[in-house]
Amino acid sequence: MATEAYLIAVLSAAIWSLSMVGLKLGLEEGGTSLQASLVVAFTDVAVYWGLLLVLGQVGVFADVSLVGLGAFVLAGVIGTALGRFASFSGIHRVGASVNSAGISTRPLFATALAFVLIDEAVSPQVVGGILLLVGGLVVLSLSRGGDIGGWQAYELLFPLSAAGAFALSDVLRRWGLTTTAATPLHGVALNETAGGLLLAAYVLTRRRDAMDAVSRRTYAIFVGSGVLNALSLLMFFVSLDLGRVAIASSLIATTPLFTAAFAYFLLDDLERITRGVVAGAALVVVGAVVITLA
Repeated sequence: MATEAYLIAVLSAAIWSLSMVGLKLGLEEGGTSLQASLVVAFTDVAVYWGLLLVLGQVGVFADVSLVGLGAFVLAGVIGTALGRFASFSGIHRVGASVNSAGISTRPLFATALAFVLIDEAVSPQVVGGILLLVGGLVVLSLSRGGDIGGWQAYELLFPLSAAGAFALSDVLRRWGLTTTAATPLHGVALNETAGGLLLAAYVLTRRRDAMDAVSRRTYAIFVGSGVLNALSLLMFFVSLDLGRVAIASSLIATTPLFTAAFAYFLLDDLERITRGVVAGAALVVVGAVVITLA
């Protein structure tokens, strides 16, 4: 993996964490997790398809097999629709800093998926990484940090569910990027379009009311977060295209450290950044790196 790929992955993590801080602000202004998921998804869609049109790259889709297209679509359904909704719910419940640390357990789920689906062996190093991850989550649950209003330990299930969804979608994305003619921009455009359409269908058929009783100001905040998320996700796809899933995932797992720093300066009246939050996030990051490099 080239040096530029490392830098791209770390920069992606930093931008993603700033996006999550923005989402927290919007959610506290009266926005909802479903509204945020939909607005961010369609902001991403507008950015990616706009780039494809400007660059004259729309025609490349004709060279991608149906199976390849299906991989990106499925990744969008799992990661963009289901994973992101769980993630945004986590931001609202436990705070951006704690939610970010929970999502960084995604290498744990990737390891479990590899063990179950392809019978990949679990080495002692992986077991050690898992123990560090679990220890980090325990420290987070006892940290009394995150959302200033407080939260319950079971609410960590939201970022953990998002981590599992993101792990599975990462594998699908990497497969699509390495076995088809799709570029990172094509892959991420398909990914976001599929997820956005699924969310829109759900809102139109089941939850139209979810978009009514929200502040108009939150739309502007979520669009801004969506632009940051679009940039971060595109950079992550580039990182996946340049190198291994394990390395890219371990570097994106540094997100909680950036999120804690941004939250400390930008969310001081909404989140409590305690020593426990920092220690728990650090344990999760180290555990994620140990697992992915095993």
